[in-house]
Amino acid sequence: MKKHHIRFNKAQLRTEVIPYTAKDYVLWLVKRVVMVAGIAAGAVMIFDQYFESPKVRRQQRQIAFLEAQVDLMDGKVEGMRGALAELTDRDEAIYRNIFGAEPYPEHLRNPGIGGADRYRELRGLEQSEQVIALRAEISELERRMLAQGESFSQLVSLTENREDLLNSIPAIQPVRNSDLKRMASGYGYRIHPIYKVRKMHWGMDFSAPTGTEIFATGDGEVVEVKKKYNGYGHHVRIRHGFGYETLYAHMSKILVRRGQRVERGEVIGLVGSTGTSVAPHLHYEVFKEGKRVNPAHYYFNDLSPEQYEQLLAASENANQSFD
Repeated sequence: MKKHHIRFNKAQLRTEVIPYTAKDYVLWLVKRVVMVAGIAAGAVMIFDQYFESPKVRRQQRQIAFLEAQVDLMDGKVEGMRGALAELTDRDEAIYRNIFGAEPYPEHLRNPGIGGADRYRELRGLEQSEQVIALRAEISELERRMLAQGESFSQLVSLTENREDLLNSIPAIQPVRNSDLKRMASGYGYRIHPIYKVRKMHWGMDFSAPTGTEIFATGDGEVVEVKKKYNGYGHHVRIRHGFGYETLYAHMSKILVRRGQRVERGEVIGLVGSTGTSVAPHLHYEVFKEGKRVNPAHYYFNDLSPEQYEQLLAASENANQSFD
C-alpha cells in the first residue's frame, strides 16, 4: 500500500504530495474488506446454484433411498392386505361353515380405533401423508390379523373333540393327481357336450383313463348304488354325516354295495364313461345340508397350497363339461 497520494493544487498550479492519514488507511481497509466479501458471497451463490456439496449429495441419496423403501413397504402392505382378505373369506365361507360355527362378529374382525391424533409427530414433513397412511394401514392390518388369530383359536377348540366330524368331511380328491389327465370341468355354468347349451354344472369332472381307481373322500355309508344308461350312469352316493354327502358318477365298475361303511381313501369304483358322457371321467359332487356346493373348497387334506390354487383356477375355467 502506498504511504501517500498526489493532489494538484490549483491555486499554486503545482502538484503536492500528501501523506495518508489514519482515516485514509481505515477507508482503504474497509473498501478491500467489502470487495473481498462481495466476491466471496458471489462465489458461494454461484456454487450453491450450479454445484452440490458432498453433504447435500449424501442427503439426497438418503432421501431417495428412504422414499424407495416407503414405496416398497407400501407394496408389501398391499400384498398383506390381499392375503388377509383371502384368509378371512376362507374362514367365513369354508372353515366356519365346515365346523358349523357362527360367523365371527364383524366388530371383532374389523375393530375400529379412535382417540387423539396418533401421528402428530409425523406431520409437517414432505412425505408426511404417505408415511401416515402407511402407518395407519399397518396398524389396521395388525388389529385384523390379531382378530383372525382369535377366530382360528375358536375353530381349533371346536375340533378338539370332533374327530368323527373331521373324518367325515370329504377332504381329499376322489382321483389321484398322478392318474389325472386334466381337470376337465369345474363347478359353475358350462356348455353341455351333447345339448350344446349353457347349463349349470353342479360338480367337478376329473379326466382319467377307464379303470382308474376312485376313492371315498370321507368316512361314511353308501346310501345309493345305481347302474343307469343315461344321466349319471353307474354311480354311487355316500352319506358322511354332519350334513355331508358325495356323489361319484359315470363309473365303469362299482366296487361297493348299498349300506356298506367306507373310510376315506377306500376304493369304491373305477373311472368310466357310462350314462350321459362323452369321454372317460369321474363326475364328482359334494352336498352340504342337502345343497350342492363347490367341491374345490374341500381338497385340503392332500393338496399343498400351491396345488390347491392351481386346481381352483382350473376348476373355474368356463369350458365344456364332459357330461
